[in-house]
Parts: sequence; C-alpha cells; structure tokens
Amino acid sequence: MGNLIKVLGKDLENCPHFFLDFENAQPTEAETAVWNQVSAVLEEAHGILAELQSYNGAGQEIREAIQNPGDLQLQEKAWNAVCPLVAKLKRFYEFSLRLENALRSLLEALTSPPYAPMQHLEREQALAKQFAEILHFTLSFDELKMTNPAIQNDFSYYRRTISRNRLNNQQLEAENEVNNEMANRMSLFYAEATPMLKTLSNATTKFVSENKTLPIEDTTDCLSTMACVCRVMLETPEYRCRFTNTDTMLFCMRVMVGVIILYDHVHPVGAFAKTSKIDVRHTHRKRKEEVRAHEGKQRRTRGNEVAESCSFTRMKMISRSYKRPAEQRNKRTYIYIYVSAIH
Repeated sequence: MGNLIKVLGKDLENCPHFFLDFENAQPTEAETAVWNQVSAVLEEAHGILAELQSYNGAGQEIREAIQNPGDLQLQEKAWNAVCPLVAKLKRFYEFSLRLENALRSLLEALTSPPYAPMQHLEREQALAKQFAEILHFTLSFDELKMTNPAIQNDFSYYRRTISRNRLNNQQLEAENEVNNEMANRMSLFYAEATPMLKTLSNATTKFVSENKTLPIEDTTDCLSTMACVCRVMLETPEYRCRFTNTDTMLFCMRVMVGVIILYDHVHPVGAFAKTSKIDVRHTHRKRKEEVRAHEGKQRRTRGNEVAESCSFTRMKMISRSYKRPAEQRNKRTYIYIYVSAIH
C-alpha cells in the first residue's frame, strides 16, 4: 500500500523524479473536457477570495442593535447591514459545492485505469496543476475565514433575528433567499474551523467509498505521489531553478500540506500515526527553511512567530489528538497545520 514513508522520509531515492510544471502546464486533447469543467470553477476562486478578504462584517451595527433592543431604527439598520453579507456567505457556501464537484472530476481523471497515479500526474500535468490550485485556494480561503470572527457573528445574528421573527409570526424577505434549510447547511459549514478543507476531505472520502471497484490505494497513491513530487521539486536544485516565480516554492509547500491532510482522511492508518514512521520533523524543518528564505530580512508577522515557536513536541501532541475518532478531533490540529503552511 502506498504510504507517506516514501513521501516524507529522508531518502528521496524512492520518490518519483519528474518536474510538475505548476506555472505553465497546458491541457492536452485528452484532458480538455475535465480541464474546461474545472477551469470554470477556478475562475471564480479569485473573486471569492477577494470578496472574503474585503469582508468587514456588521459588528458595529449589531452591537448597537443589541444594546438598544427597543430602538426599531437601529434594529432595521443592523438587519439591512447583515442581509447582503449573508447573501455573500451563501455564495461562498454554494461555491464550496461546485469546488467539491470539480475535485471529484479531477480525482476520477487522475486515478482511472489503466495508468498508475504517478503516470497520470506526469502525463496530465494540467489537471494536476488544477488539483494543486484547488488545494491552494482551500488553504487561502480557510486562512481568511479563521482570522475573521465577523463571519460567524454576522450569521449568528441573522439566524437569531429570523428565529425571533418566526416566533412572532413574521417573515422577512431575506428568508426567501436563505431559507431555514439553507441556513442550517450554511451554519454547519461555517462552524468548521476550516470549512473548505472539510468540504474537500468529505469529497475525497466520499469518492473512495462510492467507487468500490477502484482500490483505495489508487486514491491514496495519487495524493502521496503529489506530495512526493512537491517535496522533490523543493529539494532538487535542478527543479527549483526552473521556477520563474519565487512564490511557486511556497505554492508547492501549501499543496504538499493540503494533500497530506487529504491523505490522512482517506488512508485507513492515516498520515500522523506512529506506525507510519513519517518524518514529520523533517517536513516541519523544511517548511521553516523555505519561509525564512522567502521572507529574507522582512519583519516577521505574528503568525510566523507562532508557527516557528511551536516545538516538535507540540506537533507530536497535536498529531496524537488529531488521530482521535473524527467526532473527537481537536480543531487546533488543522489550525496549527495551516499556520505552518500559510506563514
């Protein structure tokens, strides 16, 4: 069974040695149908991130409405401020569903017989690049979501207002756009510390469970090979020098972290179990080296300080909590991994 020992071990000899062109890969005729489908989704990704980055929330209006419950003018002001924000949150949620379908299409293309996962990634580099871009978007989206408490505050206020008006037999126009069923699904989505990652993880797990005829090794090997290729490109000078943009190295690092997390969800043993003999220390050290090289003498942000101050002992402790049953997993696990990948 493919595993991450080959991916994160100190020996690169067993890793596939080929250059995955994340900067210039173009689809072949065989890839075009899937590439066009996924490309239509990815074209929206930049707009989604821009909207989320500029999301300021309605905190001031909500505070004033809560402090003055009898002032109808302030209640209306808060409601009018929250409604367009909730509509925006709905678009983010609906985009996650389209992203889930795009991921499924890529997994089908990159794991289908007769080729092995390594052959797929080498032959169908445009699709591999799109897979990497989905992971990169996921990390970026969840980073912005985690650092913006206004998202959940706004949505909580919206739901409380809807519930209060329903008790008073009143129905607001906004309910036509975000009904109770949609609000429940959105609430579960935004309650996750990393909602986009959760969506991709569920999609990958569902893909494995629904494709009974496809060996699970094909999916896990696809993920581990992608992580392996990223590591090889980061540690092989002849590949690194082919990057025309220095940001591509950090892109590789993010992708490597993303596929490891997906692998951990799908693989029966997981990526962080002691029995896997994964050299997590090496990966953590490599990440810090790349971050320092990329930032140079720039002033370190608080996020970087947090990530670099986390000891390997801390990482092992969080990894152990991560391998609890799914319903008991500590959300700080993903948060730590994300800080490690993002900063």
